[in-house]
Amino acid sequence: MDKENLVELKNIWKKYKIIGKFKKSLRESISSFFKEKEEIEDDEFWALEDINLTLKKGECISIYGPNGSGKTTILKLISSITYPTKGEINIKGKVAPLISLGAGFHNDLTGRENILTNGSILGMSIKEIKEKEESIIEFSELDRKFIDMPVRKYSTGMNTRLGFSVAVHSTAEIILLDEILAVGDEKFREKCHEKIKELKETKSIILVSHHMDIVRSIVDRIVYIKKGKIVEEEEIKKESRQN
Repeated sequence: MDKENLVELKNIWKKYKIIGKFKKSLRESISSFFKEKEEIEDDEFWALEDINLTLKKGECISIYGPNGSGKTTILKLISSITYPTKGEINIKGKVAPLISLGAGFHNDLTGRENILTNGSILGMSIKEIKEKEESIIEFSELDRKFIDMPVRKYSTGMNTRLGFSVAVHSTAEIILLDEILAVGDEKFREKCHEKIKELKETKSIILVSHHMDIVRSIVDRIVYIKKGKIVEEEEIKKESRQN
């Protein structure tokens, strides 16, 4: 029996508008300030074109392609950070996105307070967060002296480790990870790698990474994207996965 689709993107197009700018010297710009405002044409840019994509229950897929190909835009659409220009998106279940470093963190709150707020954003109850708080802190490998300090004092790596730890401890059925395997030291990247393998037993995952060797050892399917279009899909058989 086919597994249920938790994510469906049907004929998705996403257009961005590039606001026109004056290309003038400083003298021309000052002079034009006192003249009648000129008309400026905005450019339109199609970030995604006719995207059809599914994520099944219990599946882990990778969206792979060069920078600027539309990978992060797809994750933002699935997590409702942005919306399609046209097409249909169907989501069944809670989504935990880790798309940008420290996403959802407030610089003036402590690490512990951000666990609470970020966990709530990801759909966890206060009780669930409190039950998992120690496990979240332990997995993040943050020194205990930092957990009750404002996160504005954290390094990029500390932010990333804590953000990843909250996301993978969430109760969401769908987890979105954008380049998490490219950040932090090698030991923590390997730890994330193993955690993603573990999560596959209970979660559905979409992973964006340029580390193809790691991708092939984890995912069930790779979706190749170029210039906003899906150009190929590759099924990864269990026996062919690299260890």
